[in-house]
Amino acid sequence: MVQSEIAVLRFGLGARPGDLNAAAGDPRAWLRAQIHGGVALAGNTVLAPSAQIFGDVLAAREQRRKMQLEAANEPAADAKTDLNVLRDAYMPHYRAQVLARACSAALTSRPFAERLVHFWANHFAVSADKGAIYGLAGTLENEAIRPRVNGRFIDLLTAVDQHPAMIAFLDNQYSVGADSDAARYAARRNVKREFGINENLAREILELHTLGVNGGYTQTDVMAFAQIITGWSIGGGKGRLAGGETGCFYFRENLHEPGAKIFLGKTYAQVGQAQGEAVLADLARHRSTARFIATKLARHFIADDPPQAAVERIARAFLKSDGDLPHVYAALIDSHEAWNADARKFKTPEDLVFSTLRAFNASPREPEEVIRSFELLGQRQYTPGSPAGWADTAKSWDGSDALMHRILWTSRVAEHYDRGIDPLDIAASSLGGYARAETLTAMRRAASGAQAVTLLLMSPEFQRR
Repeated sequence: MVQSEIAVLRFGLGARPGDLNAAAGDPRAWLRAQIHGGVALAGNTVLAPSAQIFGDVLAAREQRRKMQLEAANEPAADAKTDLNVLRDAYMPHYRAQVLARACSAALTSRPFAERLVHFWANHFAVSADKGAIYGLAGTLENEAIRPRVNGRFIDLLTAVDQHPAMIAFLDNQYSVGADSDAARYAARRNVKREFGINENLAREILELHTLGVNGGYTQTDVMAFAQIITGWSIGGGKGRLAGGETGCFYFRENLHEPGAKIFLGKTYAQVGQAQGEAVLADLARHRSTARFIATKLARHFIADDPPQAAVERIARAFLKSDGDLPHVYAALIDSHEAWNADARKFKTPEDLVFSTLRAFNASPREPEEVIRSFELLGQRQYTPGSPAGWADTAKSWDGSDALMHRILWTSRVAEHYDRGIDPLDIAASSLGGYARAETLTAMRRAASGAQAVTLLLMSPEFQRR
């Protein structure tokens, strides 16, 4: 049995030299040791917090406004300047976040914990292709998820859904109750202003963060929940969005729809921010949430078609522990289905890049290295394109065009490998018992070390975890 290989390759991010030996004594204990405490970025990287980035963007927008006034008679040049100003404000932060994430994946000594960070970041997905959060997507992972990945689900859920990147991504700062103080004030003064409920955040919390699309809620529940979380906003804006600390969660009482509300058949009489937090608390312990999370964990760590026995086992642990995530992860680790050596997941581009870095005991030095790799392979970091996140099944990643891009990428990697390292040694330390005789024979017969490395990285056993 290749138990240590399963622990390191399936639960982790791929093997660095020495990882397989470290897990060999007791693979399950090696995993359990990683599921306690926060998960800081490896490499001691210091990134700008979301509050600072918001401040940079506000300053850039103010600069843009001044430039627009100065260039009022040159509309074409003005439009181009707008784009450049915002790009220049966001780009350094995005590049730094992408590089830090790749370095952490390459260097971490807690690869299971790091993979769990990536799992939750994809579960609570935001996408950097929306300009408003281009430089903020990584802050959700680093500020809301990393400190709580081994804590209670309710704490993780609340931190994520009150994070400014999530609120900005789903436009909840613009959601205004029809009977809110702001709407009533505008009506009294006969101010023509668009006021309305934005359902985006409420819908995604129900469909993607907690209950799941078949979790038993209705459109009426979505609307009620959207009213409940009116006022969940971001500090530091102007006009009706003034007040609060720049770039931090801020509850705007004047935008909140007042009064008790019925959601999923229960009346919530709490006032203000507490009303939404009470709903989150109930969602976090709902049976549909337990099953939805268990299914996604089983799909990610066991098989594209998750075994129902494992799903039920993980869901029970979720409910019994009141969403204590280490208990949930322990149930995953203890699921015998997860230790089937034949049931291997096809690697996403992210898995391929990070496991390659670990195989070579290397980390990227420049963000362009990472950005170019993921753009070629089709999984641009922090850019899944929708709140649903990246797909987690082979059919989304094993098409002919995708495989051709993998061949091209692995060939480029092979050109730069350290000629002082025997490719067969890399195969042994990165694959262990999974290395097939056919692959090793082909590597020995390769015309060059670079060709041998390409054969290793494109082998069926390296392309799966």
